[in-house]
Amino acid sequence: MSDHKSNTHAAAGGAPALKPSNFLRSIIERDLEAGTYAGRRFAGTPGDAAHHAAGEPDPARIRTRFPPEPNGYLHIGHAKSICLNFGLARDFGGVCHMRFDDTNPEKEEQEYVDSILDAVRWLGFGWETLDPAQPGATRSHLFYASNYFDFMYRAAEHLIGAGLAYVDEQTPEQMRANRGDFNTPGTDSPFRSRTVAENLARFHQMRAGELPDGAAVLRARIDMASPNINLRDPALYRIKRATHHATGDTWCIYPMYTFAHPIEDALEQITHSICTLEFEDQRPFYDWLLERLTEPHTRADGSVAAGLLAKPLPRQYEFARLNITYIITSKRKLKQLVDENHVSGWDDPRMPTIVGLRRRGYTPESLQLLAERTGASKANSWIDYSWLDIALRDDLEGKARRAMAVIDPIPLKLSNWAEVFGSDAHTEPCHAPAHPQRPELGQRDFSLGREVWVERDDFAEQPPKGFFRLFPGNKVRLKYGYVIECTGCEKDADGRVTAVLARVVPDTKSGTPGADAVKVKGVITWVGVHDGVAAELRLYDRLFTEAQPDAGGKDFLQALNPASKTIVSGFVEPSLAAIGADERVQFERHGYFVTDRLDHGAGKPVFNRITGLKDGWAK
Repeated sequence: MSDHKSNTHAAAGGAPALKPSNFLRSIIERDLEAGTYAGRRFAGTPGDAAHHAAGEPDPARIRTRFPPEPNGYLHIGHAKSICLNFGLARDFGGVCHMRFDDTNPEKEEQEYVDSILDAVRWLGFGWETLDPAQPGATRSHLFYASNYFDFMYRAAEHLIGAGLAYVDEQTPEQMRANRGDFNTPGTDSPFRSRTVAENLARFHQMRAGELPDGAAVLRARIDMASPNINLRDPALYRIKRATHHATGDTWCIYPMYTFAHPIEDALEQITHSICTLEFEDQRPFYDWLLERLTEPHTRADGSVAAGLLAKPLPRQYEFARLNITYIITSKRKLKQLVDENHVSGWDDPRMPTIVGLRRRGYTPESLQLLAERTGASKANSWIDYSWLDIALRDDLEGKARRAMAVIDPIPLKLSNWAEVFGSDAHTEPCHAPAHPQRPELGQRDFSLGREVWVERDDFAEQPPKGFFRLFPGNKVRLKYGYVIECTGCEKDADGRVTAVLARVVPDTKSGTPGADAVKVKGVITWVGVHDGVAAELRLYDRLFTEAQPDAGGKDFLQALNPASKTIVSGFVEPSLAAIGADERVQFERHGYFVTDRLDHGAGKPVFNRITGLKDGWAK
């Protein structure tokens, strides 16, 4: 976790904001103080050194980027990265680019592109800025790696021309064997000594589709004996005949991610390239590649090929990914849950995907709060799932309106109702604030009648020690209503309780002078039988019973929680009769719920439980 020192940074276009310090903020502060990127120019669109040299001084103090591959739905770990990259840019007067690393056509789809853009927007971030060249206009910073395929091809030719890349035609098995391991240096490929002219010709044949898939790869020529295996002549391009979601069949060769990513950063003038720790070993290649692309070289005919990129170059920094107990974030395993129908889809409210968290009812603010509280660290660690629910409660406590609901209903019959009020048909008006600390939200109105719904577990014929709710002879208050005295119950032929019986204690209505005349230890929530709204209540819980369900190669399916979803029929108070989809409410006693954004509708109220009022998993 990060430390809790705080510094004040001026947010772009706003007042200074207090933010917890972490090592990334310290790096950015140091670079800004040193003027590391002060001389940059930005032409308004990505491009090479000449392109940006013709532009204006960069108005952004820093540039970050969020660069997902569109091969699946984003999950909570991506939410942390989104909040980190967009948040740092916001806090330091910079710009965060929204970029798709779409270099693998076999796994990428437009569906994922659309879902990712929607998720980032929902989390509260955008990629448009005011255009300094056109007052009142905006400039989009939405980019795709596939837009740079022409430049990447040109960069590959530049490396070949400088003698820094070659076409290797070993089989994948031979390349793997010759790569060596941590204890054994690699062996040079027999194709490593090809001339520049031979490599250029062969690379052009790859591009022209004259070689079959897998027949050759373009590799960097670095050091086959490097202790960092990632520097042992890594692959730059492979042949892959696959239709790309954006470029179609224009290309039959595609750049490797490790080659494409640093180039994308450089073309977009990124200053701080922030990624997770698993890319730390790739940083030396990141730096090597960009440095080589700044360097000119002399061609065979004596002419000079100018460097393609200008300094200062982007720098890569790594932070520990967000590891949360009781979930998995492997895209492959999440896809397995969907494909094998263990969940209803990518947006199942038990899934850690952003679409799933959204449907469950988590708010953008709660995810931002979680990201801020977990900070940025260089050390891998786990946080408990309860942190997510705490962030949600902290966000909704001051926002969500209150209501009463009965989840496991049983009727409570008030036998002296007519005696007290003159008629069994009488209903007694009751009201309560929509939110106890927000009077501007007004009040909720409902009424008490001869029969109300109460929770089944609020009654016990033989109460355990410390039970202060309904049992024969005990008095409780119906919240916002009257004190009642339990007199017994009704049962069916099997001995199951079918109704609770009680009597109203007159002159004890909440808010009246006699309300405190009778002291009680128990207060229970209820919904009137005459005005309650029938609702489907989906009680969601953690998807897995083990804190790390796939640790050590375990079969994560064996840890699926059979009680992660329970659907019940209950009743909610009439103030919720017209509530819309995707609205959150705190059910007094039960916790926070949200109307399902897909299934909720007029005449069919559907509520998803987000979380309880306290952690039910606490030990």
